[in-house]
Amino acid sequence: MKQKKKIFEQHLYHEIEDEDKAEEYLDNSLPLIGLVVMYFNGLEKSLDSIICQMFTDRTDATGLIVLHKMSYSTKVDLFKRFSDEFHLCCENKIEEFENLISNLKETGRLRNLVVHADWENTDDDGYTYVNLRISTNGMEQEYLQFSEDSLKEIIELIFTSRQQLGNYWDKRNEELYKN
Repeated sequence: MKQKKKIFEQHLYHEIEDEDKAEEYLDNSLPLIGLVVMYFNGLEKSLDSIICQMFTDRTDATGLIVLHKMSYSTKVDLFKRFSDEFHLCCENKIEEFENLISNLKETGRLRNLVVHADWENTDDDGYTYVNLRISTNGMEQEYLQFSEDSLKEIIELIFTSRQQLGNYWDKRNEELYKN
């Protein structure tokens, strides 16, 4: 995704020169935005299920009580802490674990960018307003270009992360129940 920044002047304003072209871009992107949301929710539910099983395989209730109202990033952190402890106890770190954690974090970051973007303020080049950065240098309006290809890449990362999560869980259980 390409990024551009614009110095904030007096009012929060977004330049959209060709509104028809911007509308066409959004019409093509909306189904992909919906897929990002839908598939990410499936990934999060898979993570919830695995965390619940880490508490006990007898019921999901214990895990659900803990996970209730917990943010996705906090769930990833909890999953990582449980897994790190498991790796120490078994004296065996499962391959690809660090990559899985990295991908889980990145999917959350990208999903948040997509979901919280100000889609009504997308210009004709596909740059969408995502944030106002405030620093000692002043305020900057930040835009990301969510192309159809970049949205598809986010969807692929979600699929990859979900598959990695399932593979990790299978390998973890093999390690746990060997002998």
